Amino acid sequence: MKVRILGCSGGIGGRHLRTTSMLVDHDILIDAGTGVADLSLAELAMIDHVFITHSHLDHIAALPLMIDSIADMRDKPVTVYASDATLEIIQNHIFNWAIWPDFSEISIREQAVMQYKSIRLGQKIRFGERTITAVPAEHTVPAVGYHLDSGAGSLVFTGDTTANDVFWPVINKIVNLRYLIIETAFSNQEKRLAIMSKHLCPSMLGDELAKLVRDATIFISHLKPGQIELIMGEIEECAGDFKPRMLQNNQVFEF
Repeated sequence: MKVRILGCSGGIGGRHLRTTSMLVDHDILIDAGTGVADLSLAELAMIDHVFITHSHLDHIAALPLMIDSIADMRDKPVTVYASDATLEIIQNHIFNWAIWPDFSEISIREQAVMQYKSIRLGQKIRFGERTITAVPAEHTVPAVGYHLDSGAGSLVFTGDTTANDVFWPVINKIVNLRYLIIETAFSNQEKRLAIMSKHLCPSMLGDELAKLVRDATIFISHLKPGQIELIMGEIEECAGDFKPRMLQNNQVFEF
């Protein structure tokens, strides 16, 4: 599997800041934040599957525009995967004809442009040798993370989450784990806000990583613009033994 980071920031503000999205090979998206907009029209048209972690805008902002842009370029629907609760939010509040057309009802070439598929925690979705599994996340809205497994290696993306004891036993069972992408949205001085919004700050990140028993390379996502250096400095103090690195736009993982 080849994973290209299209966006990994907690906000926008310049060419280097794009919100969460990852392109898996050429045909799968993990989340659909503003980073999707940097793909060409031809690249967008090749995407068959979109896995959404949760319904917050920074993770779905480009989805309605992407679907609209490629609607007449495809001969089969784009499948959007998420939990029942997340799909209900997206249907009720985005693809509802008031905010955006409901492309699950619009047919071109005799098929709907978009279709929904519900996923459950622990359910494995297979694409040949590739497997994507929803893993537990704890956020202010229903949320999941995703485990991507090529057979030879695995990458886990936590999505937006806070302290979560249910997550680590699942991750610690992944024998071929190579990469862990975990969020840290706030600095330690904003720990109260991190707890309230169900994100992590560096001190909380250190406590969470202490629960990891697998040997994995750790990358940090969802840093708030304007606080990147501060947060990464605090991560060095609180979790330096794990050697976390800042995730970068256009970074590529192959496993």
